[in-house]
Amino acid sequence: MSTGIPPIDCVRDYLTGLQDRICAAIEGTDGSARFLEDAWTKDPASSPIRGGGRTRVLRDGTVFEQAGIGFSDVAGDRLPPSASAGRPELAGASWRAVGVSLVFHPRNPFVPTTHANVRHFRAERDGETVAWWFGGGFDLTPFYPFDEDVLHWHRSARALCEPFGGQARYDAHKQWCDEYFFLKHRDETRGVGGLFFDDLHGDFDDSFGYLRAVGDGFLDAYLPIVERRKHTPYGERERQFQLYRRGRYVEFNLVFDRGTLFGLQSGGRTESILMSLPPLVRWEYGYQPEPGSAEARLADYLRPRDWLGEALR
Repeated sequence: MSTGIPPIDCVRDYLTGLQDRICAAIEGTDGSARFLEDAWTKDPASSPIRGGGRTRVLRDGTVFEQAGIGFSDVAGDRLPPSASAGRPELAGASWRAVGVSLVFHPRNPFVPTTHANVRHFRAERDGETVAWWFGGGFDLTPFYPFDEDVLHWHRSARALCEPFGGQARYDAHKQWCDEYFFLKHRDETRGVGGLFFDDLHGDFDDSFGYLRAVGDGFLDAYLPIVERRKHTPYGERERQFQLYRRGRYVEFNLVFDRGTLFGLQSGGRTESILMSLPPLVRWEYGYQPEPGSAEARLADYLRPRDWLGEALR
């Protein structure tokens, strides 16, 4: 692997700036609550990793019941099994990872939950870079989906892919998102998808450019949906359904999510890793929505679909 790539600090600087910009935009949209920052560091004397980050959480806002966005810059001398399996070039290598990850849980059930992540990883041995890659994406989890919102979300995703392979890039990373955010034990997707990619390497400038397009494109994709739905009237029925469906979010993050697994296995900061979990959630045994109801309608959206190529009902 060539070592002729820019220092990792150029990615770090972009990510800290992205966190700042997203926080400012979400505070402006919420209108009442502010993010509180929890800056943290790992003590190498008591932890297998070193480094730190800044976890920011907005609570009890007008629009967002909880919104969490974290930046981390951590390193270690040995990779956990979730990252090194099947990668012999990583054996005995030290590593460093920088990233921004967010999950927003709106108060209004008609505003979708969302997740986004952009990250960069490097591994070194004897002072030489032996592996590097970018990963990330964003996805949308509505409880009461609107066709115009789903179309806007995917059109935004396709537009940012245009300089990086166009339709082929969008198709590949949309499919990857559908396959990754799939709850096998429920036989349903977590939501209506978006983009997901990992292990993106080759040309550094092109890969980093795509990472920035995804990071910068998130607000363009999400905020118009929030603005359209945040004042929609709702009652206790919609609120209880939202809490029930949040349970699926918890199930995915604790059972399948590789980022959660990597963070916990590597000795990361537990509070920051589990920041994605909703503040309130419920489970109900054997729940079945009433046939023909707005709640039953969601099932048709929880499967991989060619959103931009088919007529939505």
